[in-house]
Amino acid sequence: MALSVKGKIEQILKPESGTSKAGKAWSKQEFVIETDDQYPKKVCFTLFGEKVNMVEGLAAGQEVEVSFNVESREYNGRWFHNVNAWKIDKATDGNMQVPPPEFGMDDIPPEPAEGDAGDLPF
Repeated sequence: MALSVKGKIEQILKPESGTSKAGKAWSKQEFVIETDDQYPKKVCFTLFGEKVNMVEGLAAGQEVEVSFNVESREYNGRWFHNVNAWKIDKATDGNMQVPPPEFGMDDIPPEPAEGDAGDLPF
C-alpha cells in the first residue's frame, strides 16, 4: 500500500542508530509534518537505513510531499504501527500554474481576400 501526503515540516527529530542482536548496524530518522487539510493533522514518518539521508537539506516550515507505506506488526499480543517514508519531494514555486495571456482582437488572423485561393491545395 503506497500513499502520499502534502504538508509542512514541523520537526526533524534526532537520528538514532545502534546494532541489532544479529550484529548488524542500523540507523533511523524521524520527522513530523502537518498536513494542509481543512483540519490539519500531524504525522510522524520514519526513515530507515540509507533513506536517512533524504532529510538532509530540509528544514522546519518547508512544504513537502511525502510518499510512504503503512506497516503493522504484532508483539506480545499488542500491535505496533510504522509510517515508513520512501520518497520526499520538496514543493517548488514551479508547481504554480501561470494563467494564459488574455485573448484580444489582434490575435485573430485577417480573412483572405475573395479571389485569393491561399496556399491550401483544396
